Amino acid sequence: METSVVLATFGSLLAISALSFVGGLTLVVAPTTLRKGLIVLVAFAAGALLGDAFIHILPEVAEEENGFDLTASLLLVGGVVVFFILEKVLHWHHSHMPPDEVLHPVATMNLIGDGLHNFIDGAIVAAAFTVSPQVGVATAVAVALHEIPQELGDFGILVHAGVAPRRALLLNFATGLAAIAGGGIALVVASQASIARALLPFTAGAFVYIASTDLIPELHKEPEPVKSAIQVLGLLAGVGTMVALLAFE
Repeated sequence: METSVVLATFGSLLAISALSFVGGLTLVVAPTTLRKGLIVLVAFAAGALLGDAFIHILPEVAEEENGFDLTASLLLVGGVVVFFILEKVLHWHHSHMPPDEVLHPVATMNLIGDGLHNFIDGAIVAAAFTVSPQVGVATAVAVALHEIPQELGDFGILVHAGVAPRRALLLNFATGLAAIAGGGIALVVASQASIARALLPFTAGAFVYIASTDLIPELHKEPEPVKSAIQVLGLLAGVGTMVALLAFE
């Protein structure tokens, strides 16, 4: 494994893990202001995820494999299905908690789910860097953009569950470090086989799922025309960022 790939991977993952501290913004920014800015960021993140999947990752898969074959298609669908199952499991655990024990278990399950999600993100970023620096950078940017609204939400859940704000930030950062573990394992696997390339269509499916089922539905909660137009612009800006990265490459 080239040193440059290792350094780029872990440098990116450390930066992404540091985003777990963004939850602290909720303590200093007025809730109304934060909410207005957050929904635009959600739109931007959705566009970036879709842009990375369809503009960077899938064309790279088609180029490497001389076409998009059945295996790649199944792996793409697999990314959607795996994240669907993961979300179902987390929702099932939340809905089966006794009413008098909701707060602590919700915080625990949120940390477990966030850690697993970050672990997968780390593996995805590492796999992208083993293909090329360009795909790695684009994927790291897309992951970072959707991490910000997610980390803000995770911090809010922990505080609502009774966790002290300072401890909530540290716990969020601890789960963020799972990305580094995922990246390290992915690099080891990639150095022994071509499994990293199989992760690319899987990653595309995961990004499409996150954008279309977690982020875009949030945008539909705001029907006001002007705000909706701003969200559309945010979405297009996210896609445009991925196009700009492609042009830069």
